Amino acid sequence: MKVQRSTFFAVTGKSNLRHFHSSSQRVPISSENESRNFVSKLLDRKWGLLSPASPIQQISVSSSAKRIEKFSFSNNTRPHLGDEMLKREKEESSFYILRDDLLHPLVNGNKARKLDALLPLLEDYKVTDLVTCGGCQSAHTAAVAVSCAERGLRSHLLLRGEQPEVLTGYNLVCTMYGNVQYIPRSRYANREDMLRTYADLVAGEDGSVLWAKDIVEGLETMDVATMDDSFSSKTSGRKVLIVNEGAGDALALLGMFRLVQYLSQDHILGKKRPVKFVVDAGTGTTTVGLGVAALSLGLPWEINAVMLADTLENYKRHEDRLIAEFTRQFPASVFCSLDMNHMIKWIHRQHPRKFGKVLEGEVEMCRKIAQETGVLVDPMYTLAAWETSTELAQNEKSSIVVMLHTGGTLGMFGLAQRYKSCFTKLND
Repeated sequence: MKVQRSTFFAVTGKSNLRHFHSSSQRVPISSENESRNFVSKLLDRKWGLLSPASPIQQISVSSSAKRIEKFSFSNNTRPHLGDEMLKREKEESSFYILRDDLLHPLVNGNKARKLDALLPLLEDYKVTDLVTCGGCQSAHTAAVAVSCAERGLRSHLLLRGEQPEVLTGYNLVCTMYGNVQYIPRSRYANREDMLRTYADLVAGEDGSVLWAKDIVEGLETMDVATMDDSFSSKTSGRKVLIVNEGAGDALALLGMFRLVQYLSQDHILGKKRPVKFVVDAGTGTTTVGLGVAALSLGLPWEINAVMLADTLENYKRHEDRLIAEFTRQFPASVFCSLDMNHMIKWIHRQHPRKFGKVLEGEVEMCRKIAQETGVLVDPMYTLAAWETSTELAQNEKSSIVVMLHTGGTLGMFGLAQRYKSCFTKLND
């Protein structure tokens, strides 16, 4: 039987789920026990989130026509998981959605996962100030601002470009919770120098500055209290920690390890069931975290990453850098290199466009999904994952499809300001 494909998913009528394999090398894992012991040791630490759990819901997809506008969606907020997932016959196409957008009212989605392992270190090292950077509507900088304020710390947020006339969305959250500086694009281009220079200014003559990755590499070799006398043991002056844009460091992968271990429990997704994960890829850090964690636990999973903000070559380059950094910061005999060839598949968005652009009809589609399922997706990021999950659900017979909702819902406010015509049409 020929499967119908929506023009919403493919301009040419052919599937756009083209797979691009990673260029990383393979990691021989000597035994299943060694691998799980490594992961167990890796996760034996304090965390920012009280629990790795997120609600899991099941989205049913039905259509009597080829156009996505004619698709109907419904949401089962309490689906059967574990063995019950396979016991029930699949009467209609469906995919599961992991609601990470519900983790926190302001720090939602994958930003909370990326900060999960970092936040406790701020307290251990008695950090007073945190410096990071991002775009004007950066969900990362907003997450840092809120998380720091909740812990009594000062955040310094270097935002690319000019201050908007009206503060809204993540930009408003940054301003309310943190200290915002708008940086000209020419200066922002050299991020490392920009971050270090500003951190030195915050620290002053009596303070000290450290990069987040330096803490992690020190933790693997010595005690927290003795790692760096000029930082962790210093009793006076500000202690300033620098976090890279988007928290795109190996430390951010640990939150995904924690999530994958949780999901692979027998009563949820299990360890033997084939799963096709779908995630929208901004920097690609969340994708790499899912892939490395699934490979480490020997899970028969496939991570489908929808490329949104960069080229395939740059996503692969970021993947290789993260894996190299991870193996350096968290050495273990079970790892000597990593092979993502069968684990991560970088795929094109169904309607490629310059990052930041919203296409005709996408806001209306987001509203349709929200009204039919109670799930809010945004046209910049998570709609892309929804599109791909819907297509896979229509075509996939042997694997379960799971979409990771990475959040981004506050970004809708910024988009409404930037694309007024798209949102005013909602009243028509």
